[in-house]
Amino acid sequence: MNDFEDRLPLGKTTVYAADYDPQLLCPVARSRKREELGLAGELPFAGEDLWTAFELSWLDPKGKPVVAMGEFRVPCTSPNLIESKSFKLFLNSLNQTRLSSLDQVRALLAADLGRAAGAPVGVRLFPGPDFTGERLARLPGRCIDDLDIEVGTYRLDPLLLAGAADPATVVEEELHSHLLKSNCLVTRQPDWGSVLIRYRGGRIDSAALLRYLISFRQHNEFHEQCVERIFVDLLRFCSPERLTVYARYTRRGGLDINPFRSNFETEAANLRLARQ
Repeated sequence: MNDFEDRLPLGKTTVYAADYDPQLLCPVARSRKREELGLAGELPFAGEDLWTAFELSWLDPKGKPVVAMGEFRVPCTSPNLIESKSFKLFLNSLNQTRLSSLDQVRALLAADLGRAAGAPVGVRLFPGPDFTGERLARLPGRCIDDLDIEVGTYRLDPLLLAGAADPATVVEEELHSHLLKSNCLVTRQPDWGSVLIRYRGGRIDSAALLRYLISFRQHNEFHEQCVERIFVDLLRFCSPERLTVYARYTRRGGLDINPFRSNFETEAANLRLARQ
């Protein structure tokens, strides 16, 4: 392992803290991968990392457990992303902690996550009685997964997008795929996701786009970094006037990560999919 990987909890024996411990959070500098993508200066997108926590619990003042779901929005302009296993361990350190109210928990989480990210983090909590209001959604637009294509590239190849856009035919459309798969940067465990591409510009060839997305299949990178790479590659090779890339990843350790990047939208709708 290099120094970066060695300080992460990924791939190591897990010890669950019995007491609330914000020091468990492990921030990762976004600049590390952005420099590789040529994003050292002004970002070509806005957006956020939208997290959903399905395993969240603490004790009320009398010691009775409370359960809730959590929604966390980390701005993509924050200096750091939050490593997912450390997020899980951090949330689980609440399990035996007595807290007076939902508002106290929300304020505590917002403060500690904001310190780790280096920017304000939006926090919403949904207690048990609200669970029945949760509904599944579908990604908008056309699914391109049924295209009858031959595929031979399973390692990232942005050149699959070369010439994919027809500048003579300007369209506004939404395309999505459920075939996105990449691997964790550190453990190499598979990460499964769905991705929405919303754009205005020269029509993008759906077959080329699908082959490109499939080429992530053996690529090792964090969720947030994959989405930024997709955005940058589409911008470079297809030159859309407007572009949004929004991925919905399946959960791990009770958490799903849903990075959203756009040059014309600012906030993601929390579209919980069937695999989530």
